[in-house]
Amino acid sequence: MDKFSSVFQINKPVIGMIHLSGKDQQDRVKRALEELSIYQEEEVNGAIIEDYHGSPQDVYETLKESSTKNFKITLGINILRDCYSAFKLASDFGARFIQFDTVQTPDLELKWYNQLRKNYPHIAVLGGIGFKYTSPTGNPLELDLAEGKSRCEAIVTTGNGTGIETPTKKLREYKKILESFPLIVGAGVNLKNVYEQLKICDGAIIGSYFKPEGNTRLQIDRKKVRDLMDIVKPLRG
Repeated sequence: MDKFSSVFQINKPVIGMIHLSGKDQQDRVKRALEELSIYQEEEVNGAIIEDYHGSPQDVYETLKESSTKNFKITLGINILRDCYSAFKLASDFGARFIQFDTVQTPDLELKWYNQLRKNYPHIAVLGGIGFKYTSPTGNPLELDLAEGKSRCEAIVTTGNGTGIETPTKKLREYKKILESFPLIVGAGVNLKNVYEQLKICDGAIIGSYFKPEGNTRLQIDRKKVRDLMDIVKPLRG
């Protein structure tokens, strides 16, 4: 079993985002714990705690508090402001995976990254190739994906921005090259396209769709989570 499969232990996992919005740190952590509870109760398979509206310290405090709550959902983290620190933070609190928005060569301190991978072999990495807000490398896609496969346990790709649908054509192109290597659709998944996109991909990261009107500053809507998971579950065979 590959590391990605061993982390989630389910076919086509759905991973919900925690954006850490709130008026202050106490409020951000409180809301994050409430959202983790909703994700777990609605059978979302994983959650990424990300310093999108908060700070790395908010991620730390959320992990610290969540460790006392006996959550069963698989936890991951994404530290946008200091991505390399995610390895140790995940290890310290038992998070099973981290997300790097890009593992493309121009965007990595490759020597340092490879050393961290060796130091924390139990932490799976979901690594971005062709990710939103990153610049193209100028290399053939086959080369970008070959390099990505050597640097992470699953490739994540997106469309042009947060909440913008990832083109199906792009997903098919990536999957044709990656073959059995896991491909995650990382943005723009919604109730209308989740079936088609998860027929192609091996998992999905979903954030803004779960929020009212796609507003990442608002708390997730339980019904939107439930309705989407009702479509995903039959896909798993």
